[in-house]
Amino acid sequence: MNFAQLPTVTVDALPADGLLLDVRESDEWAAGHAEGALHIPMGEVVQRLGEITERAADGRVHVVCKVGGRSAQVTAYLVQQGLDAANVHGGMLAWEGAGRPLQGGGGTPFVL
Repeated sequence: MNFAQLPTVTVDALPADGLLLDVRESDEWAAGHAEGALHIPMGEVVQRLGEITERAADGRVHVVCKVGGRSAQVTAYLVQQGLDAANVHGGMLAWEGAGRPLQGGGGTPFVL
């Protein structure tokens, strides 16, 4: 699948009750993440597909990473598996830029 053809959503268009799948590494997640996001590092997505499918139910999976490269790859994989998935344009950099709230980070400023 051509990444240019992937379903994409902007941070501002994310539904408040939608499933957000964060595919960044654990240290990135610990530095700051979206409240309620499901954290599955990119390297674990294939083995944990059942968990993603279960959480998605019949809804869309919104996939996010730091800037959008890893999440685009995971979005393509999920679409190939028959899930309704969309890449979050701009990733967590766009999330932070939009002023969206973050969890974690131990009280330190969020640094990607």
